Amino acid sequence: MAHKITDECISCGACADTCPVGAIVAGDGKYEINADECVDCGACAGGCPVEAIVAE
Repeated sequence: MAHKITDECISCGACADTCPVGAIVAGDGKYEINADECVDCGACAGGCPVEAIVAE
């Protein structure tokens, strides 16, 4: 089960920097996680300063 970035995202990119598999990319107004590439490690959630990443 992949993680999801909510609308609370402030597009800072901290999550993308913490993703070990490069599954996070800039999207339209917020970052997005590619569910097919996500290994569900949770590193991105720990790196988000506004807690905008949740497990689906």
